[in-house]
Amino acid sequence: MTASSLWQPITVGRLSLPHRLALAPMTRNRARPDGTPGGLAALYYAQRASLGLLISEGTQPSADGQGYLLTPGIHTPAHVEGWRAVAEAVHAEGGHLFLQLMHSGRFAHPDNTPHHRQPVAPSALSAEVQIPTPSGMQTTPVPRALRTEEIPGIVEEFRTAAAAAIEAGADGVEVHAANGYLLHQFLSPNANHRTDDYGGSVENRARLSLDVAAAVAQEIGADRTGIRISPAFPLGGLDEGDLDAVLAQYRHLVRELVPLGLAYLHVHHRADDAVLRMIREEWPSTLLVARYGRTRETLADDVEAGLADIAPLGKFALANPDVVERLRTGAPFNDIDKATIYGGDATGYTDYPALARV
Repeated sequence: MTASSLWQPITVGRLSLPHRLALAPMTRNRARPDGTPGGLAALYYAQRASLGLLISEGTQPSADGQGYLLTPGIHTPAHVEGWRAVAEAVHAEGGHLFLQLMHSGRFAHPDNTPHHRQPVAPSALSAEVQIPTPSGMQTTPVPRALRTEEIPGIVEEFRTAAAAAIEAGADGVEVHAANGYLLHQFLSPNANHRTDDYGGSVENRARLSLDVAAAVAQEIGADRTGIRISPAFPLGGLDEGDLDAVLAQYRHLVRELVPLGLAYLHVHHRADDAVLRMIREEWPSTLLVARYGRTRETLADDVEAGLADIAPLGKFALANPDVVERLRTGAPFNDIDKATIYGGDATGYTDYPALARV
């Protein structure tokens, strides 16, 4: 890779992208109470269209998939129309939109949902983490363990949500199997104590993620399907064991994903670099790597080293709608207002300034 690697075009699935940057998924908690994207969402995403591939905030595929307050869904006609406005705005500015499908599982609280039902999970084990609710921070409750016969229904929720995303005009979807949420909970032995076909061995713990990825790819096309993983990422109280255990689990998962021919694999990387090297060796097509703790100076390192094909941007893109131009020109970044990341109105959402035009 040359020093200009970030600025080389790339084809991802059916998309032709102008560079090796993308928008990483970031929860912003600004949807309407019914889960329809908020009125400013179209502007927020359109402002960042120069990133080429925009991966949306986590979007629940069903009512039971919601974990936080004011997160968007893609399982009702109103959701479809809300996302249609976002997709049209992004396309008008030359960008492409993938909806991230996220079922929160046990990383949830009943007070955050309209139905107030007990969360579901692989096993009846609380994440034992604090989560924001309308009455303040509360500990996640003990979830209800999914019955074996219910799990195919989870797969169908993702399949139906993927079809709805395409109906809304999205260019594809990203299956969220990372960051402590439901699919990741199935992968993690400390959250998954099942003794049926979805627990115990590395093969069984990977089964739900593989079934979901296959169903979504079948429904909308593999070239419109990505998947996100985060080996050894401890969000939501997960502990995937030592390095050997993590390598074994994710080597199996990645090898079984390869035949599906997905558009991309997205790794939120916080593990030992041996895990990333293993994934790069096993994964033959586009690899997105969002390395935890990157700086502006190290942003291109994984692409330069051949360990990634695309470097998605999170916090840098949040505060800089024109982050691509700032990186190209060396212009300074806006500072993030941490108090307005989650929830609120336009402040800290769509009002970050772009570079002044002469």
